Amino acid sequence: MDTLTCMRIFVRVAEEGSFTAAARRLDVATAVVSRAVSSLEAHLEARLINRSTRSLALTDAGQRYLQRCGQILAYIDQAEAEAANAQALPAGRLRIHATTGFGQAYLAPAVMQYQTHHPTVSVELTLSQHVPDLLDEGYDVTIQLSATELPDSGLVSHALGAVHSVLCASPEYLRERGVPHTVSELADHTCLQFFTPVFPRDKWRLDGPQGVETFELPPAVFEVNVAEALAGALRAGRGIGVLPMSTAVPALRNGSLLRVLPEYQLQELTVYAIYASRQYLDAKIRTFVDFLKVCIPQALAADEAALT
Repeated sequence: MDTLTCMRIFVRVAEEGSFTAAARRLDVATAVVSRAVSSLEAHLEARLINRSTRSLALTDAGQRYLQRCGQILAYIDQAEAEAANAQALPAGRLRIHATTGFGQAYLAPAVMQYQTHHPTVSVELTLSQHVPDLLDEGYDVTIQLSATELPDSGLVSHALGAVHSVLCASPEYLRERGVPHTVSELADHTCLQFFTPVFPRDKWRLDGPQGVETFELPPAVFEVNVAEALAGALRAGRGIGVLPMSTAVPALRNGSLLRVLPEYQLQELTVYAIYASRQYLDAKIRTFVDFLKVCIPQALAADEAALT
């Protein structure tokens, strides 16, 4: 019998003043109660209870031990209750990772909305192009974009929707250099390159009326791995470039960029929410992922409509 169980039995004996009464309350045999107290005394090498055929009394050591047991068991009960509530009530710190562009456009607003419903959850949102190791780096949820199905990693993933990219340029650039009307005419233009682990650096694959067409990119005059930086170069009239939907839509809405070859789109990516396990899932993770399943598809649909 483990020490913690013996402690609980000892406290019950002290409260009831009888081995028999304690056994009745615990729904065990009296011999089990007696054996637990004797085991505890042997472990401590101290007598806790003086027994007689008619009564029992705590020794001085027993009185002191009873007080400590009460404190220890109260802490354990509190810890167990908090752990159990973690699966029932969302609370505590939620650590989230997302790529920079998608995180700024969609995750940050989603977090703000989520916290209005769950104010007891504090959020640490990290945005970077780095794809983290969820377990090693201690994130509760990561948002990843992938052109293919995710590899089998033992983690849990939920698809939240899909995003794609479009070609953009500034009005000034297009007035000066002309508007391309076919994929082949891109060869007459300065093409700025956006590269990430899911974007190839040497070609654009454009999906349009004729199916998928591939444009081999010339040597880069400017390439960058953050979409917002590329958008700045495009607004400055430096060329034509591929922007993810999340970065393109605000610039297209305010007119600082125009869409090039609007009947084409590039690089469709599935958006995944990833977390460690379904078993004993913390309520803050469960409720956040459930919230993303609703709000992210709505936000993506709104931006998709803005592109048409």
